[in-house]
Amino acid sequence: MGYEAIIVFLFAGIALVAGANALSGLISHKSDNKQKRDPYECGVETIGPTWIQFKVGYYLFAILFLIFDVEVAFLVPWSVVFKEIGTVALVEIIIFLFILGLGLLYAYTKRALQWE
Repeated sequence: MGYEAIIVFLFAGIALVAGANALSGLISHKSDNKQKRDPYECGVETIGPTWIQFKVGYYLFAILFLIFDVEVAFLVPWSVVFKEIGTVALVEIIIFLFILGLGLLYAYTKRALQWE
């Protein structure tokens, strides 16, 4: 089959997405209301500029939280079935925790855990 099938599926996907967007633009209800263009901020009017730059440290901290949250979500089911899967699973989880530990060490050396 080669690349022809991939190209056909790629163009079909692009055509379906473009067609769906065009169709929704044609048949959707349009409202030119001033309130629709206001930035939504919990229903409260913003004070000052709304486009401010946040420190990248907040995003790094959030990503680290997600990484270790996924780790816990992986460890809980693993610990429930640990007796059935045996020593192979123990070796795999040690490798998994080692890789996550390397990531934590890297974040610590880059001072991503300091809240300043």
